Amino acid sequence: MKALTNVTYVTQLNLCIKAWKVKSVWTCLHRGHCCLTVFNNLLTCTSGCDPVMENKDAKIKISCPLCRQLVWTIEDPRGHENWPAETESCYRESRKRPPILKQTGGQEYTVSYSYLALAKSAGLDVTVVVTSSLSLLSRPYYAKYTIKTSSTAIPAPTTNNPTTMVTTAKAEDTPAAPAAPATPATSATSPPTTTISDPTISDGLSCSISPSRGTVLDAFNITCKTEDPCSYCDYCFKTGGKDLLCSRKSEVRYVFLPLGDSSSDYNLIITATAKKDSFVVSTNIRAWVLDLTEETIDELKVSMEKAVAQLKAQGLLSGETVGQFLISVAKNLDNQSDESKKDDRQQLREDMLDILIGAVEDVPPNTPEEIQVYTRSLIAVSAKGTELTSSAQEDAAFLCVSLSSSLLNMGLNKSEESKREIRSTASIIVEGVGNILSSSAPSRNVSEAILLALKNTQSALLMFIDVNEGPIIIRQPTIGVLVNRMTLGSLHTESIHFPNCSCPRFTLPALPSNILPLEEPVDVKMLVLGENLFAWNKGGNISGQIGDLTLTRQNGSIINVGNLSEDVEILLPRPDGEQVNTLVLDLGNYSTMVIDIPSTDTTLVLKMKPSEDPLPFKLFLGHMSYPSEANYAAMTEMPHQGTTQEQRYTWLVDPTSFKGKTGVYYLVVRPIVGPGIKSINASLSVTSISAACRFWDESLLEWGTNGCRVGVETTSRVTQCLCNHLTFFGSSFFVTPNLVDPSRTAELFSTFAENPVVVCFVGALFVAYLVVVVWARRKDIQDALKVKVTVLKDNNPMDEYTYLLNVCTGHRRGASTSSQVTLTLVGADGNSEPHHLTDPKKRVFERGALDVFLLTTPFSLGELQGIRLWHNNLGSHPAWFVGNVMVQDIQTNQKWYFLCNSWLAIDLGDCSLDKVFPVSTEEELKTFGNLFFMKTAKDLSDGHLWFSVLNRPPSSAFTCVQRVSCCFSLLLCTMLTSLMFYGIPTDPSEQTMDLGSFEFTWQQFMIGVQSSLIMFPVNFLIVSIFRNTRPRETPCCKSKPGKTNGGKQRRTLQTPSSQTAHTDINVNVTLDSITKDISRIALSLSKFVKSNTARTESEFGLERQLDINAALSVVEDFVRGNGDSSGFHNLAQSQLPETGAGVHPGSDVEVIQKSHKTQYLHRQLCHIHKELSLLGSSSFSTTDSYSQALQQVQGIKAILEEQLLPTSVVNSDEITQKNRLGSADNTDDEDEQRKRRCCHGGLPWWFVFVGWLIVAGTSFVAAYFTMLYGLKFGKERSISWLVSMVVSFFQSILIIQPLKVLCFAVFFALVVKKIDEDFEKVPFNDSNEGNGEDQQRVGQDQTLYEPPPPADIERMKRNKIIEQKALALLREIFIYIGFMWMLLLVAYGQRDPNAFLLNQHIRKSFSGRVSHSMSIGDVFTWANTSLLDNLFGIYPGFITDGKSKLVGNARLRQLRVQKNSCQFPGLMLQLVPDCHALYSWEVEDMGSYDQGWHQSLSDNSSVSTPSPWMYQTRAQLRASPVWGKMLLYRGGGFVAELGPDLKNASRTLEYLFRNKWLDMYTRALFVEFTVYNANVNLFCIVTLLFETTAVGAFQFHSELRSVRLYQSTGNLHFFVMAAEIIYLLFIIYYMFMQGKLLKQQRWAYFTSKRNLLELSIIVLTWSAVAVFIRRTLLGNRDMTYYQNHKDQFASFYETASTDSVFQYLIAFLVLLATVKLWHLLRLNPKMNIISATLQRAWSDISGFIVIIVIMLIAYSIACNVIYGWKLSSYRTLSDALLTIISLQIGIFNYEEVFDYNPVLTGLLIGSCIMLMTFVMLNLLVSGILVAFNQEQLEHKPSEEKEIVDLMLKKVHSFFGLKYEDTKMTGSRDLNPEEKL
Repeated sequence: MKALTNVTYVTQLNLCIKAWKVKSVWTCLHRGHCCLTVFNNLLTCTSGCDPVMENKDAKIKISCPLCRQLVWTIEDPRGHENWPAETESCYRESRKRPPILKQTGGQEYTVSYSYLALAKSAGLDVTVVVTSSLSLLSRPYYAKYTIKTSSTAIPAPTTNNPTTMVTTAKAEDTPAAPAAPATPATSATSPPTTTISDPTISDGLSCSISPSRGTVLDAFNITCKTEDPCSYCDYCFKTGGKDLLCSRKSEVRYVFLPLGDSSSDYNLIITATAKKDSFVVSTNIRAWVLDLTEETIDELKVSMEKAVAQLKAQGLLSGETVGQFLISVAKNLDNQSDESKKDDRQQLREDMLDILIGAVEDVPPNTPEEIQVYTRSLIAVSAKGTELTSSAQEDAAFLCVSLSSSLLNMGLNKSEESKREIRSTASIIVEGVGNILSSSAPSRNVSEAILLALKNTQSALLMFIDVNEGPIIIRQPTIGVLVNRMTLGSLHTESIHFPNCSCPRFTLPALPSNILPLEEPVDVKMLVLGENLFAWNKGGNISGQIGDLTLTRQNGSIINVGNLSEDVEILLPRPDGEQVNTLVLDLGNYSTMVIDIPSTDTTLVLKMKPSEDPLPFKLFLGHMSYPSEANYAAMTEMPHQGTTQEQRYTWLVDPTSFKGKTGVYYLVVRPIVGPGIKSINASLSVTSISAACRFWDESLLEWGTNGCRVGVETTSRVTQCLCNHLTFFGSSFFVTPNLVDPSRTAELFSTFAENPVVVCFVGALFVAYLVVVVWARRKDIQDALKVKVTVLKDNNPMDEYTYLLNVCTGHRRGASTSSQVTLTLVGADGNSEPHHLTDPKKRVFERGALDVFLLTTPFSLGELQGIRLWHNNLGSHPAWFVGNVMVQDIQTNQKWYFLCNSWLAIDLGDCSLDKVFPVSTEEELKTFGNLFFMKTAKDLSDGHLWFSVLNRPPSSAFTCVQRVSCCFSLLLCTMLTSLMFYGIPTDPSEQTMDLGSFEFTWQQFMIGVQSSLIMFPVNFLIVSIFRNTRPRETPCCKSKPGKTNGGKQRRTLQTPSSQTAHTDINVNVTLDSITKDISRIALSLSKFVKSNTARTESEFGLERQLDINAALSVVEDFVRGNGDSSGFHNLAQSQLPETGAGVHPGSDVEVIQKSHKTQYLHRQLCHIHKELSLLGSSSFSTTDSYSQALQQVQGIKAILEEQLLPTSVVNSDEITQKNRLGSADNTDDEDEQRKRRCCHGGLPWWFVFVGWLIVAGTSFVAAYFTMLYGLKFGKERSISWLVSMVVSFFQSILIIQPLKVLCFAVFFALVVKKIDEDFEKVPFNDSNEGNGEDQQRVGQDQTLYEPPPPADIERMKRNKIIEQKALALLREIFIYIGFMWMLLLVAYGQRDPNAFLLNQHIRKSFSGRVSHSMSIGDVFTWANTSLLDNLFGIYPGFITDGKSKLVGNARLRQLRVQKNSCQFPGLMLQLVPDCHALYSWEVEDMGSYDQGWHQSLSDNSSVSTPSPWMYQTRAQLRASPVWGKMLLYRGGGFVAELGPDLKNASRTLEYLFRNKWLDMYTRALFVEFTVYNANVNLFCIVTLLFETTAVGAFQFHSELRSVRLYQSTGNLHFFVMAAEIIYLLFIIYYMFMQGKLLKQQRWAYFTSKRNLLELSIIVLTWSAVAVFIRRTLLGNRDMTYYQNHKDQFASFYETASTDSVFQYLIAFLVLLATVKLWHLLRLNPKMNIISATLQRAWSDISGFIVIIVIMLIAYSIACNVIYGWKLSSYRTLSDALLTIISLQIGIFNYEEVFDYNPVLTGLLIGSCIMLMTFVMLNLLVSGILVAFNQEQLEHKPSEEKEIVDLMLKKVHSFFGLKYEDTKMTGSRDLNPEEKL
C-alpha cells in the first residue's frame, strides 16, 4: 500500500516542522517540502516557458478538476527595497523572496512578460505557486512551477542586481571521499596566507588563486581576466575532469577545493574557462590542497563552525560547499576510535546534520546533482552508525525524506541524460537510507520516514520509465528497490523478483477486473529490506528479510489488492547453510519421532518421502506422550490430494492444533494395511520444519497472520506464503533442534546396515582405547622403576653429609649417552670426591629423562661454586647433551641450579668431554630463553593432556593409563557436543562481527561457549581427581613414629651406610683396615683445610709404610696445626661462633652444626678407638705400639673435645648423646612438616575410584548417544560430520593447543618471570634407603675417576671423525645411487622411443618428390601431390597412415620481401629493372593486398576472415619465430588454411596457384600441421619449410617435434610420477646441504668446483620444473583453443619448443649428475692419481688449449674464405670449423678440396696436419704424461684411504667376512727391509 495513506496530515506537518526547524506552516509550504500533499506534476506550461520568448507571456495550467479555492502567487523578482517593510528583514535573513498575490481562482494563470524580463535581467527564475485550502481530496495541497529565465540555479537576493556563480557537479563527478576538515586558522601544514599566486596566462585568459596553499577546509578565491574584454562571459572551473562551479563573475570567492594529488605534494590543477558564444579561452591554475592531520573533537567543531560562518557571511552557503567540508570532517571522525570521546563524536555528528539540514533549508536542491551532493554528505556523516544518537538518526531519516521529495518534485524533461541522473540520484538516496537502517534498530518515527523516502524514490523512478521497458533495480547491502511499469496482461504471467538474488519473490494471480485499471498500465513497486523495519514493534519474531509489493496507477494512486479469491504466492528465503533434520522410519515397526515445537503460533511442516508410492499411512501427533487413536493432538491420513508427490506427502499442522502447548511432541506413523497383514516392508523419510507467515497490519501497526498461511512447497531453504492481499511480508522460522529419542534405540540400531559409519567409528575408538591402555600400563610399570633416588655405590660409608643431585638430560636428538658419567661438586670449603653417576637397576641419562642421585661427603662443601662433569666416551652412543642440574643440600634444603645445556662429546658442540659449570645466578635463571623453555617443556610433558600421554613425568601421580582414559572420555564427550550442535541454523538477521578476515556471529559464539561449559567441568573434575589423589599407602601417614624413630629415620637418610659401619664393626677388623681408615682420614683433612690443597698418599708416604703410629701422627699433626699452614685448629675455630659484635650466641644445636667437621672427626676417632679396643694388642708387633696407638687416639680426641666445647670439660659420651638428641629433635620437626604435607596435601586414596567411575560413566553415555545421533543423521550427514570432526580435532591437538602452550609460556617468561623450582619430587622410601644395606667399602681407583687424557681424547676425536666421514661417504654413495636412479627414470620417462619412428615415418611420407632445388611450380606440384595425398588419407580426419589424427587444419604461411628492397649499381639499372633483397626482418613485406598482390585500395584490417593476401602478425597467428637452414624467420606472414578435407584443400591450392600466391618476392613457405597418434599417445608438430636465398630455387627442410601432452594412465605413469617426487625430495636435500656449506664457507663456497657442480644441478633442476609447468600450461592452453576452434589451425609450436627446452635441461642434468660420479670415484687410488695429474698439469693444458683454439679458428676462417663459395662443407664459418675439427680425428674428404686447387690445398691442409696433429696435440699429450709421471713419484695417499679401509672393514664385519688391513700388510712387508 502507498505510504502516504499510512501517514496523516498532522504527522506530515509535525515531521516537516521538526526536520526543517521552522515555526510556521507557511514557511514550510513556501520552501517546497512535503508538509502538505504535493502535486507538482499537475502544473504544466502551455506556452512561453521553454524557452522564454521575447515579448511573450507564459501560461501555467493546473489539471485538477477536484481542486477548490485556488490561489496563484509568484515570487517577487524586484530588489529588496521594493519588498514590504514589515517582512523585508525576515525574507532577507532567510534568503527568500516574498510572494505576490496575482490571482484567486481559475485553472490557468498568465505570467506577464514584464515579470519574466525583470527576473531575467536580475538572473532569477520565476516561481509560480498555487495553493488550495479546500478540496475534495480530504487534505490541503500545494503545487509550484519554475520558469527558467536565467542560466544559473542559485540566486543572490542581497543586491539589486544579483548574479549567480555556481552550478553543481554531476553525481558521477562528485568526489567520493574528500579529506578531513580544517579551517584556515587550524591548517595542518602551513599558516593561512592571503597572498595571491602568480597569475597563469594562457590563450588570452589569466587567472590567480589565493591562497595558493591550503587544506580542504580553507576557502580559496579565484580571480580571472581575459585579454579581450568580455562583459557577459561564463567562467567555469574544473579539476580532474570534474566540474567545480560556473559563474558570471570573473572573481569567485570562498571556493572549497578537493584534496590534491598526494603523490605530487598534493598538487591540484584547476582548468579555468571563459566562454561566450563562440569566444572560448582557457588556462590552468595550480594550487596545493592538503589533507588534515587528526584533530580533536573540539578543534573539528570550531573549524566547522568557522567555515559555515564564513560561507553564510558571504552568502555562499550551498550544498557543494557544505558537502565538501562535512565529508572531510566525517572522514576525520571515522578515523578516531577513542571510546572516551564517543559522546563528543556523537554530538559533533548531530551538529553536522543540523548544518546539512540548514543548508538544504537555505539552499534547496534544484537539480539531481545537488541532491547527490547533499546525499553523499549525509552518507559520510552517517557512515559510522554506532555514533548516531536516536535524534541524529531521526534527523538523517527526515533529511532523506526531504531529498527524496525534492527528487520527486523536480521538473525534468524525459531525456536519456535525465533518466541517468534520476537513477543515479535514487541509488545514492537508497544507499543513504540503508546506512540509517543498518545503524541501529529504528524507532517508529525513523521507520515511517525511511518508508516515505523509499516510496518517494520509487515514484521518482517511475516518472522516467516506459511501459514494458523493464524493471529498474537498485540493490544495496540492506535495501533493494524495484520499480516497473507493466501492462495488464503481463502482470500475472511472470514473477516479480530480483534476478540473481536470494530475495523474496512475488507471483500474482489473475486479478479481478474491478481492481485493475482497464486501459492504463500498472506501476509495480517492490521493496526488500534486510532488517526488520518495524523492529520497534517487539511482536512477530520476524527473522530474515521482509518484502513489500505495491501496485499503483500512473498518477500515484494506490490499487488496493485484498480479499482475493486466489492467493498471492510469496517465497521468502531462509538462511544459507541450514541443515535439515531428516529421520528415516522403518514402517515395519511401530515408528515414532520426537519433534520440538518452540512456539504455538507457527505451522509445523512435515515433509515425507516414502520408499514406494502410493504408501497409505496415518500420522498421529501427541503432546508430551505417545498418541493413540483415541488420544492425540492432531491426526491425518496420507497421502493427501495433490498433483506432485511433495504435495501429497506434506502435512501442514495448523497452530490451532497445538492449543497453546509448546515443548516436545511425539509423532507416530501407522501404516494402513489390508486384513491379515501385520507389517509392511517400507520406509519413510520425515523432515520437520516450523514456519510462520506474517504481514504488517498498517491499521493496527503490528504483525498479523490473517489472510496468510504457509504453503506446502515450504522447504528448509524457502518459506512459501500464500496470502490474499499485498503489504509487507515476513517469515518466522525455526528448524527443530537435534533431538534423539532413547526409546527408539532398537529401531535406530536396526538401520545399522544402511548407516554403520558412526557406530563403527565409536567401536574402533573403544578397540583402540583398549590397545593403548595395555601399552600405557606397561609404560607406567617402566616409569615406576625410574621413580627412585639412586644411592651412589661409590659413596664412602664413613661420609655423613648428603647432597641430592637432579640431573636432566636434554631433549635434542641423540642427547642420551652410553658413557660412564662422573661428577665432582666444587664448593667454597672444598671439593667432593669424583662419583660415577650410575644405577645398576635402570638406564640413566636417557633423552629428556631426569635422574636423581644421593651423594655423600665427609663435610659440608659450603656454598657451591660449580660442578665438574666428564665421561669416558664409551659405548654405542657416547655423546651426551646435559640439560639442567639441580643440587640440594639435604641438611639445609639449600638448592643450587646449573644451566648447562651443553654437549659432552668429542664431535659435537665445542668437542669437549670435561667441563666445569658454574652455579647459575638468579638473573640467568630468569632469562627469557630459560623460562620459556622450562615452561614449554613442562606444559607439553605434563600439562598438555594429549602430549603428556607419550612424555609424562615418571614421578607424576597422574598415571599414563589415567591420562589415556581422560583423553578417551574427552574425545567421546567432544563428539557428543559436536553432534548436539551440528547443523544448527544461523539467524540471517543476526549481525556478523568482523575481526579482519575472521567473521563470526553471536550464535556461533554461544554454541562454542555452551560446548565449553558442557565439557570443561567434567574434564576438569576428572583430571583434578586423578592429579590430587594420594597414594593408598604413604609411609609418612601410615606410621606414627616417635622422636627416636624419627631420629633414626633421619639418620638413615643422611648416612645410608653409617649403620653398616657400626653393625659390621666386629667383622673383618684387621690392623691393615684400621690403618687404611686412618690414612683416609688424613687425606680428607688435607682436602678440607682452608688452603683447599689436597694431598695424596704418596705425599704422606702412606703407600710405603703401614705403621699405624705413623698414620696417627700425620692426623695429629693436622689437628694440632702442623700439617698445614693454617692448621685444622684454625679450621675448627673458624666454624665456632664468635662473641664479637654482630654475632648472637645460638643454641647447642647451632654450635654442633657449625662445628660439623670437628664432630665428624671426633666420631671417626671414636670408631677407630673401638676398633682398636676390639682388635687388642695381639695383632700388633709390640705391646708398646698398641699402647701408643691408643694414647694417640685419646690425645687427638681430647684436642677435638676442647675445640668443640672450649669453656667446659665434656666427655665424649656427653657430646655423642648431645649430637643424637640434637639430631633427633631436628628430625622430629622435619618429620612433622613432611607428615603435614603428605597427609594433608590431597584427596583421600579412595577418590581414585570416583574418578574411574566418572570416566566410565561419561564414556559410555557419550558413546551411546553419539551412536544414536549418528544413526539418526543418516549416512551422508554422518560422514560429513565425521570428516569435519576429525579435521577440527587434529587442528585443535596439533595447532591450537600447542599455540596456547607457547603463548602462555611467552607470557610466563615475559611477565610473570617466576623460577619454576619444581624438579620432579622423588620421595625417599625404604627401597631407596635399603641401597645402603648392601653397600661395602668401595675403594676408589684414581685411574677410573679421572677424565681421559688429552692424547686419548685426540685419538678418539680422530677415530670419530674418520668414522663419521666413512658413514658420510656411504650415505653419499647410496644417496647418489638413488638420486641417479630417480633422475634416469625421470629422463627416460619423458621420452618415448616411438617418437623417433613417428617422426621418421611422417618425414618420409611428406618428403617424397622433393629435390635439392625446386622452383615455384615444383613447390605447387609437390603440394598438390605429396602434400595432399599424405595429408588427407582414406579415413576422414586422418593422414595417409590412417593412425595419426589431424588436429585442426593444416595451413600454408609465406614470408615475403618488399618490392625494390635492395640497391644495385646505377650502371645496371637499364639491364635489371627490379631487385629483391634477401630476407631480413627489416625488408619483410607486412602489407595488405587485394587478390593477385595488387595494391589494396581499402582497409582490410576490419575483415573478419583474414585472406591469404593480408599480413597477419605473430600474435594473430599464435606462432613463434622459426630457425631455418639459412635465417631466423618471423612468426607472422600471409596465411592460407587448407581446410578440413581434400576437396577444400585442392580448391585452395588451385586458387593460390591461379592468382600467383607464390612469386619472386616469396622467401619462405611454411607448411604447418599437427597430428596425434593415439597408439603411442604422441602429438607430432610438423613444420615443412621451403626457403630461398633469392636465387630462384627453394630448398626443402623439415622439422618435426613429438610431445606427449596427455600422460598415460598405466602403472608406469604412476611409477614415473613417484620417481619425479622422490627426485625433487633429493634436490631439496641437496639444497639443504649446500645451504649449510654456503653458511659455513661464505664466499669460499664459490671457489670449489664440486660446489659449483652441485649448484648447477640444483639450478638446472628448478629450471626444468619451471619449464615443465610452463609446458603443461601451454599444452592446456593449446588444447583448449583446439577444442573451441576445431575448424581452424591449432598451433602447438610453442608447446613443442618448450618441451624441447625441457628435454635439453634434463639431458644436461644427466650429464652433470654423471660427471658427479667422478668425485665419488676419488676413493679409488688410480682415479685419485688421474685427478691429481690433471690438476698438476692444468696450467700447461690450459695454455695448449688456447693455442689449439686459435689455430682452429685461423684455419677455419681461411678455409671458409677459400672454399666457402664452392664447397658446402665450408659454406659458413661454423661448417668450416666443424670440418677442420673432423680433420684432426681422421674424418675428412680430401678429394673435394684437392679437385678444387691441389697446390693451395696441399699447402693449407698439410700445414694444418703438421702443426695441429703432429705438433700441438702431441705436445698436449706429452705434458699430461710428464705430469702423470711426476704425480706417481710424489703422490701422497690422502686421508680418505683410511676412510675406505674403515668402510670396507665395517662392510666385511657386517657380512661376517675376514678383512685384512692394508696397514698391517704394509708393516709386514716392511719388516724384512728393516731387518736388513
